Amino acid sequence: MVHGYAATSLDDVAEDAGYSKGAVYSNFGSKPNLCRAVLELIHREKFGEIAELAMADADLDSRIAAVNAWFEGTVGDVGWTMLELEFVVLSRNNPELTEMITALREEAAQSVAGVLRALSADLGIDESSSLAAGLDDLGNLLLSAGIGLGIQRAIDPSVPARPATEAIRYLVNMLGAVGSSMGATGSSR
Repeated sequence: MVHGYAATSLDDVAEDAGYSKGAVYSNFGSKPNLCRAVLELIHREKFGEIAELAMADADLDSRIAAVNAWFEGTVGDVGWTMLELEFVVLSRNNPELTEMITALREEAAQSVAGVLRALSADLGIDESSSLAAGLDDLGNLLLSAGIGLGIQRAIDPSVPARPATEAIRYLVNMLGAVGSSMGATGSSR
């Protein structure tokens, strides 16, 4: 789907993949299902990368720098962002597509929140704390900011990622400070 959702036919996909249209159709059933599968694969890959960087065996500053470098280099990827955006726009009057997109976004939000939960636990934040309880909302906020910034950067690559990367730096440092204070008071793991 390099040329976008609307411009790509199942024949194009089959030809690029070296399969018949029937083989592609039998595996995915429809073009929307194929697009969803492509986006799920991209999400797994990208959120897996971010989780690996966030949980690397490195000091906190190095992990923050690695996540921010990933963010700088990935958010606004034209192919990925425009495919997502085109799929969203085409869903406007299509409840089936809207349902697919809603499910994709929910899965992405859960991935971001999962990284935040793992990072918070690694930093010593007790999962029963009120801060840990708000990580789903924080994950949604970060995902939404990333989506918005990604759209802007896909259109204009000169849009800086720095405000978002600095926010990530502040957030993770805050989580680290909270985790340290919880450990100092004996209420962490």
